[in-house]
Amino acid sequence: MAITAQEVKKLREITGAGMMDCKKALTEADGDFDKAIEFLRKKGQKLSEKRADRETTEGNVFIKTNDDETQAFLISLTCETDFVSKNEDFQKFGEEIIGKVAAEKPADMDALKAIPYEDITIGEKVIEMVGKIGEKIEISHYETLTGEKVVSYVHAGAKLGVLVALKNTGGVDVKDAGRDVAMQIAAMNPVAVDKDGVDASVIEKEIEIGKDTARQEGKPEEMLEKIATGKLNKFFKEHTLLPQAFVKDNKTSIAQYLDSVNKGMTVTEFKRVAIG
Repeated sequence: MAITAQEVKKLREITGAGMMDCKKALTEADGDFDKAIEFLRKKGQKLSEKRADRETTEGNVFIKTNDDETQAFLISLTCETDFVSKNEDFQKFGEEIIGKVAAEKPADMDALKAIPYEDITIGEKVIEMVGKIGEKIEISHYETLTGEKVVSYVHAGAKLGVLVALKNTGGVDVKDAGRDVAMQIAAMNPVAVDKDGVDASVIEKEIEIGKDTARQEGKPEEMLEKIATGKLNKFFKEHTLLPQAFVKDNKTSIAQYLDSVNKGMTVTEFKRVAIG
């Protein structure tokens, strides 16, 4: 049957797919819109399977914080090329996903992908978008953070996002301080809030590195443990957040900076997600 330009335009408005794809879908479906939509979705599935081994090293981080700033949500929506990451449809899709995530508060990635999106799910919509845009797209990260006050930061280019939970804020406006700390995390990539949060395997590895280095320098065997402990403490100071030198004032640690904003204020947890 003959497919009119108006029908093609209508299907394009519904699905966002290209004109030629919409015409082909309507032709295959003999003008049945529901079947045409299903055809386009199957096309997305086939393309998704075909491109499954592709790497998604481009994309954007999307963040949404609740109204009282006690909980924030972060996703990274990734793709194959920088060109697609700047695509308006891709950007809009990411914003719609994070909006639904903030409303539904899914427990994990599987629950996130099961959230309804139009007449399908987010997971199915991602596959549909693969067919529409023409390259692999995936939700690579999902993080959520809860605290007395949660501050977020998205670095220029939207390829890196940070969430920071603060406590003992004293009811004062701590957005600027939280943003400063989030920018510190973005730049310095600390391994934990403080030494108590460092994984035991990391500590063990650093001690061994310290001992090996001292041994190679010809230090006495009985001194190795003490030297390694000193190097470990230096590691904690440089690679955990609170003891780190504040990038805006290297004579002050992050712990001291936060305490100066409000007595006793500190960081309880943070999340850092980078694309690429």
